[in-house]
Amino acid sequence: MIRSKTFRLGCSVFVGLLFGVSINVDINAQSGAAKEPVVDPMVRLEWHQQHLDMAKKTPFKKLEWKHIGPELMSGRITDIAKPADRPFTFYVTSASGGVWKTENEGTNWQPLFDDAPSAAWGAIAVDPKDSNTLWIGGGESNVFRSSMAGAGVYRSKDAGKTWEHLGLADTHHIARIVIDPKDSNKVWVAAGGHEWTPNKERGVYKTADGGKSWKKVLYEGDMVGANDVVLDPDNPDTAYVSMWHRIRRKWSDPVPGPGGGVYKTIDGGASWARLTEGLPPRDTSGRIGLSLAATKPNVVYALIDNHQDDGEIKEGEKDNYGRPQAKKIKGAEVYRSDDGGKNWKLVSVRTRQMEGLFATYGWVFSQIRVDPTDENTVYIMGVSLLKSTDGGQNFKALRAKDLHADHHALWIDPRNPQYLINGNDGGVNISYDSGATWKDLNNLPVVQFYNVEVDNQKPFNVYGSIQDNFSWVGPSNYVVGRSDAQLWKQAPGGEAGYHAVDPDDPDTIYSELFYGSIQRTDLAKKETKQIMPKAGKDEPPLRGQWLAPFQLSKHNSRIVYHGMNRVFRSMNRGDDWEAISPDLTHNDPEKKGNISFQTISSLSESPVKFGLIYAGTDDGRLFVTRDSGQNWKDIVKGLPADRWFSRVIASRYDEGTVYVTQNGKRDNDFQVYVARSKNYGDEWEDISKGIPGGPVNVIREDHRSADILYVGTDMGVYVTTDGCKTWNVLGSDLPICFVHDIAIQERDNVLVIGTHGRGVHTLDISSLGEKKSEK
Repeated sequence: MIRSKTFRLGCSVFVGLLFGVSINVDINAQSGAAKEPVVDPMVRLEWHQQHLDMAKKTPFKKLEWKHIGPELMSGRITDIAKPADRPFTFYVTSASGGVWKTENEGTNWQPLFDDAPSAAWGAIAVDPKDSNTLWIGGGESNVFRSSMAGAGVYRSKDAGKTWEHLGLADTHHIARIVIDPKDSNKVWVAAGGHEWTPNKERGVYKTADGGKSWKKVLYEGDMVGANDVVLDPDNPDTAYVSMWHRIRRKWSDPVPGPGGGVYKTIDGGASWARLTEGLPPRDTSGRIGLSLAATKPNVVYALIDNHQDDGEIKEGEKDNYGRPQAKKIKGAEVYRSDDGGKNWKLVSVRTRQMEGLFATYGWVFSQIRVDPTDENTVYIMGVSLLKSTDGGQNFKALRAKDLHADHHALWIDPRNPQYLINGNDGGVNISYDSGATWKDLNNLPVVQFYNVEVDNQKPFNVYGSIQDNFSWVGPSNYVVGRSDAQLWKQAPGGEAGYHAVDPDDPDTIYSELFYGSIQRTDLAKKETKQIMPKAGKDEPPLRGQWLAPFQLSKHNSRIVYHGMNRVFRSMNRGDDWEAISPDLTHNDPEKKGNISFQTISSLSESPVKFGLIYAGTDDGRLFVTRDSGQNWKDIVKGLPADRWFSRVIASRYDEGTVYVTQNGKRDNDFQVYVARSKNYGDEWEDISKGIPGGPVNVIREDHRSADILYVGTDMGVYVTTDGCKTWNVLGSDLPICFVHDIAIQERDNVLVIGTHGRGVHTLDISSLGEKKSEK
């Protein structure tokens, strides 16, 4: 049951009508926290060096972070490389958890570059002539909502012990690195470019002098990126390249556009021919993967995400996230050329299995590999891993109990093609029998948490949602390598959502699936109830963010607030809902696409005063109500008006104080946005001075002192103990990582962080400041 009420926003200037209610926006002058965007990649590298210097000098170095798992779980793998002369050694890059090496086929792993400017990597290659020389490319090429930008190309000449930056920092997302098998100084790079904004640093780059200089050998435009490069092993001046319209909008997943296609050069990139005969139109072609048959180099395959229309949508038909299906497309198709790309033929047979390989999100897949000894054996990757032995016509799914879905990488042993190494959203798997059976290497610690929450049990538990791995809970005293790995268990919720534990009943858990699908679980009774609010009669559908914020009131745990594009309140644990705000977003019709956007991204009720609520949105709006939603006031003036509010926190110490962080990654902006207001948002001050770089994901107040604050960024955790006069790196033994959330277990004085790529870490903060009484 939902009841709506009337609203007023501010008290000065009439703006428009929403749900039949007049909206007014306050135009009182506000001051001082807006900052200029930072898009220069060299500034990012300078910030990285500052962070490393601060980490060495921090006064909190004796505080040691502890990784508490989970074990027997991994995360998204983007590429695999293996030296030919070391049978048990191989390397992997992960989407947001760094670069890793194993020397015993995955029994143990060693992180190689934990102090890199970014923990996001898209490509790796081993020099065929020197197995100690590795090349890695920053930023995963898969266009996920949580894909992170890298910082260019690096090379190691000592098997990963040390690294040298070799440029291309503004490419952000590198899909492939290929080393000329006959000349180690010649290296090709497929650069995807910025994920969210146009830029010229994309396309195909090549160096002929070992990375001292680069030449952009293929470029179509500032929204067309390169996805794949394959070389003819007999004549490496002959190369095939795939390009695609690679850009995501805040309101739209990638869709095909002008440019892209398959290209060929026979002179090392000096000139190119676009290959078209038999291929689908490039303006309806999404991401394209390529592979060449080593035994017959004239045989080339292309796996194409074909967005041509494929029939009518049936009434009520839903997509994979339960939303109305917008369009039916052909999706994954395999094309083959037997004459070096002159002519192509669609060879894959249309089946339900092929339709489901990409579904509507081929922009995260399109990887294809040909058996190096048999041109008719082909593997393609998507949600499933499929194999064909008849030249790409018919495919069989390779399945195993622990073979995770969503496949992004595959290495095939050129001397023994039965030996396969696969990378997917659950980590790494190995097969010794051409995919008939699989060994699961789920011990690579690159788990991608979106959020963390703690309870008051002894020892306390940590809850969190994990990319493509549902939600999990584990004990805070877990010791990696010693505790029983089964102590981490699946928890209520899906892969994208916050959690809240009822402080009066630890068996009552609130969680989400995605897009605001909130639910309440009684652990004792093993019962779950869906409690998501719905739009009222004759009102447009609600919009909820991928991680939609909700909060249990500090004044009464039965009261729940939930943020969609409007703020909702329940007085009875979600059984009934009341809309207490109008649409707080810009609600721009031109920015309503196939992703839920223009939503509330952060929500905070004051612990000091009931009904004092702040709401920040993903399209850069910020409001406050001081009367439980009767009136809402626009308080964004003085802050960047178009930046995503990653966190809004009402102070527990002072009624009028509020903190906000904003994240500019979706605008190619790495600025540090952290601000404070001491008068309910009427005026803002920048409190970020001393934090060397963003984006910023979260801020938390300490539970004992108003002078202590914690901030999580894409590099780590920072702390101030003097009311934001100075900031320091917090603790030691934490790799550079994407800190997405921070929680504090107040009874035990333990700080908990959820990292998107390195699991959960805890820190004893007992020594930080003396306990002060709250007002």
